[in-house]
Amino acid sequence: MVATQRGRRSGGGPAGRSGGRLVQMSEHTATPAQVRVEGLSRHFGTGESRVEVLHEVTFTVAAGTRCIIVGASGSGKSTLLNAIGGLDSPDAGTIRVAGQIITSMSPRELTRYRRRHVGFVFQFYNLVPDLTVRENIQVTAQLVRRPLDIDDLLVHLGMAEHQHKFPAQLSGGQQQRCAIARALVKGSDVLLCDEPTGALDRHTSQQMLQVLDDVHRRYGTTLIMVTHNEAITAMADQVIELRDGRIVRDEANAHPRAARDLDW
Repeated sequence: MVATQRGRRSGGGPAGRSGGRLVQMSEHTATPAQVRVEGLSRHFGTGESRVEVLHEVTFTVAAGTRCIIVGASGSGKSTLLNAIGGLDSPDAGTIRVAGQIITSMSPRELTRYRRRHVGFVFQFYNLVPDLTVRENIQVTAQLVRRPLDIDDLLVHLGMAEHQHKFPAQLSGGQQQRCAIARALVKGSDVLLCDEPTGALDRHTSQQMLQVLDDVHRRYGTTLIMVTHNEAITAMADQVIELRDGRIVRDEANAHPRAARDLDW
């Protein structure tokens, strides 16, 4: 049985609730984090089968901003995202998240980093099929001392009426909303999204981008998303383009568009 949500303080203290509103992210275990990648390289295979997936990649994502990494299939963008998330180890280079060098962490430290500081949203939702929407979120909430309020997340993401359903009873868009709530409930420093619209139709994709846009405004989380869809980059504060494992573009977007205004 999934335990009930824990870690919520009662009373009128700074980490409690005020007027029924969700407390600010800074009052939880995490705050938006700067991400700094320096000289990152990664290869797979040996000899004639060796493939350079990333080659001396360097960039910085400011805390609390939206960065979209765009590139064709095989450009290295998912490998880069996995390295930032502590799911894959590069061959060379360093990654700093909120000042911590995660490329120097032990396996135990990386596990703690993933549990407490990073939220993942994947193209395929990876929900536990035998758990309800609420229970899928609760499983992740139990990893931290003071998770965000599950009821508020469900309402904000339009999933309150579906909270007792199982994944098989949900549409693709609803499953992705559940996955986003699960990633957010920890109060993550960084939200990493790997092709979050890749398995959705255009209409549902636009809805999901609106949800992520709204999540960024509401919680201020540093958001890093990878996609092959160039049109989506218009909603970013920073756009990075990868080609054959190298950065060919890293530019600020002074006038990001709302997700609802994107067209492709």
